[in-house]
Amino acid sequence: MHFALPPRKSSNPPPYARRSRPSPLLRRRGLQLVAICLCGALFVLFVFSKLFSSADGVPPGTPTVVIVTPLDRKVFSSTYIDKVISNREIYAARHGYGTFYPDMHDYDVQGAPSSWARVPAMRHAMSLNPHTPYFFHLDQRALIMNRTLTVKDHIMDPSRLESLMLKDVPVVPPDSIIRTFSHLKPDHVDLVLTQDDDGLALGSMIMRRGPWADYFLDSWFDPIYRTYNFQNAEAHALEHLVQWHPTILARLALVPQRTMNAYNTDGTRHEDRSCLFVEGDFIIHLAGCTHGEVRNCEQELSSFYPVWDSPVDTTS
Repeated sequence: MHFALPPRKSSNPPPYARRSRPSPLLRRRGLQLVAICLCGALFVLFVFSKLFSSADGVPPGTPTVVIVTPLDRKVFSSTYIDKVISNREIYAARHGYGTFYPDMHDYDVQGAPSSWARVPAMRHAMSLNPHTPYFFHLDQRALIMNRTLTVKDHIMDPSRLESLMLKDVPVVPPDSIIRTFSHLKPDHVDLVLTQDDDGLALGSMIMRRGPWADYFLDSWFDPIYRTYNFQNAEAHALEHLVQWHPTILARLALVPQRTMNAYNTDGTRHEDRSCLFVEGDFIIHLAGCTHGEVRNCEQELSSFYPVWDSPVDTTS
């Protein structure tokens, strides 16, 4: 049997066109063009990074303070809440601050009083504003009365805070054996509060963001405290934390009450009259106006709102 043989390869290969090579001059020019494009792209990225970030990595326009006011729309009318929000917004716009108004009932406090919502609300505000250094919790029953005062100049500036701090005083008046630190320096303060006759007053507080604030809020919101049935809910839980946990007391500064939490005259049960609002004070707090049938928050607000809403010198 014979098989077909494959065709023989020609010993004469087909002529191929000679591959042309660019001259060294063209290659250099091409490389220079690529290098110029890369440098241009890097320059554009550099310019944009400078335009949209600051030297410390904080984006331009980041507020230095965020005012946090949890709202209970089941208790207060829309008119009342609108006035409270307007009060914060006008003040915040004047100083470039941010605002946050969460609904108190959006947070699961697992059967505890709704006032506990102030704790996760602060943590929520911090997560929404990761570069803001200060968070100013202001109760929905409070009004900013002196819009010319800033949080930094009036309270948090180190020299100002040093002059305000109440050192070596009972944490819970009048006779707590645990006292504020006498050697605490302003740059170590992460939480600023006031006191009233009953103890720590939570209507107005300032917190500096950082690892300590995260630890503090997590500790305060621990289920053990929420289910313990403290008589005054989260306020008494905080008093327990401050008195028996030095890590928290070591970062707490107490300041005179009228600095940022003056009470209105309707709160006559307070024996210390120095806590009562005087014209020019920063904050007025209608503390206790939701308790009982004698007082009414909306009526009390209506007597102070026109005073706050009156024109002021915008150049001050």
